[in-house]
Amino acid sequence: MPKTVPPLSEAQIRAMEPRAARYSVADGNGLVLEVMPTGSKIWRFRYTLGGKRQPLTTIGDYRRISLRVARERARKYAEMVASGVSPAATARRDRGAEKRVDLLRDAAELYMTTAMASKSEEYQRTTRRALDKDVLRAVGNKPIAAVTPEDVVSICERIKKRGSPKMALHTRNVIKRLYAFLIARQLAADNPASVVPARFIATQDSRTRVLTAGEIGTTLRAIDASGIRRPLKLALHLLVLTMVRKSELIDATWAEFDLKAGLWTIPAARMKNGREHGVYLPRQAVAMLRELREMKSSRTFVFPTVRGEDRPIARSTLNQAVKALGLEVEHFVLHDFRRTAATHLLEMGQTSDAIDVALARKGKEASNDATSESERAPSAEEQRAVLQRWADFVEAQIQAPAQSLITARPDLRRSV
Repeated sequence: MPKTVPPLSEAQIRAMEPRAARYSVADGNGLVLEVMPTGSKIWRFRYTLGGKRQPLTTIGDYRRISLRVARERARKYAEMVASGVSPAATARRDRGAEKRVDLLRDAAELYMTTAMASKSEEYQRTTRRALDKDVLRAVGNKPIAAVTPEDVVSICERIKKRGSPKMALHTRNVIKRLYAFLIARQLAADNPASVVPARFIATQDSRTRVLTAGEIGTTLRAIDASGIRRPLKLALHLLVLTMVRKSELIDATWAEFDLKAGLWTIPAARMKNGREHGVYLPRQAVAMLRELREMKSSRTFVFPTVRGEDRPIARSTLNQAVKALGLEVEHFVLHDFRRTAATHLLEMGQTSDAIDVALARKGKEASNDATSESERAPSAEEQRAVLQRWADFVEAQIQAPAQSLITARPDLRRSV
């Protein structure tokens, strides 16, 4: 019975050190990795044809050919041998077509097909997005060794100017991991991102992301068009319209709502500030809540889990739903919806006191005197007007493309 060869891993290959004489390690299916005294590592294919052991066929340099690609080549060559054909000529053609890894753009592609192949789809997507959107646009055509720490800082500064310091830090980390990979493969000698301190790019207190009017529309249209469950779509819309915190929404129970009066009363025990909070629901939110109630998914919770238990969805569910969309909107987190609403309402002329009440937070100049606070507090009608105005603004952004189309094409007025 033939001996079973345990497959190699990228970590094992990177750890292989040169010796005084060359040596080889088998991966299986005829694929071997030869380690030279110089430190170079070469993929080769070992096979027998016509009952005779043949000379090793070279597949290529490990620095330029990933483990996955080498295995695919070995599988192809093994099939040729099984049909009685030598793979030597085919291997020479494959090597001749092999792309050199000199530019950062080529290095990034090798990184994605090698180091990232075993990562989750979400991790691959966010890495690919950082590379394509910012890194490769700026320095993709530079030789690997020509990228400097100044280039890294410049890329991060451009991202920060878009209002996304955390995305800038994420991009710096992507560059750092990419170069660590290239150094391990002897394709780079230095890491330009490792000398750029994280604290110079973003801190825990640097979150200032505010979605533009256009980004609000883009985000909510993408949510509507997505394949996520209808209750999650409505939850994300309601998170925007009501301006509440995510935990306040997903733990909501039907007992808290009076849809006839358009009022949602959140108990003090569920509020961050420990005080009961009334949300004066705009008509759009009431319609969404009526739809959710008609689904009869749970007698208790507005957003119940689908696992058959009488409890709400997990805290991470909405975040995961948004990440899965692959939005063409600059990186943001759900909590940014609250800051976005406050910013746009201020620009609409709403008072900071009214906005603070809607967000269930005290204004910066709030007084400890109960009388003065009561005299200044917006009335129920004023609070309802603030949320309705915000909901109407959001609805207008969702409908913006259709309105633009009507303006540009009068003949479409009847069909839109």
